[in-house]
Amino acid sequence: MDHDHTSGSTGRRLTAALVIVAVFLLVEVVGAVLSGSLTLLADAGHMASDVVGLVIALVATGVAARPATDRSTFGYRRAEVLGALVNGLILAGVALWVGIEGLRRLFATDDHPVLAGPMLIVAVLGLAANVAALAVLRGGRGHSINLRAAYLEVLGDLIGSAAAIVAAVIILLTGFAAADAIASLFVAVLLVPRAVTLLRDVVSVLTESAPSGTDMAAIRAHICSTVGVVDVHDVHVWAITHGSPVFTAHVVVDSEVFHRGDTDRLLDELAGCLSGHFDVAHSTFQLEPAGHAEHEDHGHA
Repeated sequence: MDHDHTSGSTGRRLTAALVIVAVFLLVEVVGAVLSGSLTLLADAGHMASDVVGLVIALVATGVAARPATDRSTFGYRRAEVLGALVNGLILAGVALWVGIEGLRRLFATDDHPVLAGPMLIVAVLGLAANVAALAVLRGGRGHSINLRAAYLEVLGDLIGSAAAIVAAVIILLTGFAAADAIASLFVAVLLVPRAVTLLRDVVSVLTESAPSGTDMAAIRAHICSTVGVVDVHDVHVWAITHGSPVFTAHVVVDSEVFHRGDTDRLLDELAGCLSGHFDVAHSTFQLEPAGHAEHEDHGHA
């Protein structure tokens, strides 16, 4: 994958989404104040977190595009993960605030009048803005953890706008003002699993766990089935950032491979195996003769 091209595409998508969300944030804040709707205010708070998150993601993407150095030998792509961590924490914080405020208003003794007409108009406009932002972010979310973070946040906004529309319609038809507080609680509940999913992925990368879906047994079997390979050990698979797995292993090789000078062919075949079957573009193999492992630390897989 051309990382420079991917970074440029990510930056353009994030910038376009940021403009859309920031412009409508102002509209939604005004609409929330005028209508008195907690759901709109909650969605505005979520949009504010989106703006902050998108700015962080945009900065992190720019930093991540910097080339590797002698000090940062893998480059700065982990900046994407750190940006996603901040996004996840913001998302969790917004969910907590919306939940507390929704419960407080739901059980409050004083009335909170809601103007359902303006609320409905703003919610419909918010839904359109979120759909536009999602369309911008959708194509790249599989290649960047930051785009995925931004996509999840805007998706939460879209659901919030839909909940606001439903609440506004209920208030218009029945006069049941508590529908606004109930809708805000619904938004809070939906935000929690998205925050948890994002933070779980960040923790997985930062703890250098094997990427989700990695079949270590299948990788070992493929390597061992290669002609000239006797065994494999010290196998490690982790990710620099989402979608960028890294692989290292010590491969025990038949002595004839060394005698024939056939190591280049074997390395090409092993790298092709990892790239073709397991989508691992960055792999490192240490070829060693039988018996060499006896001199190594056996504290690895």
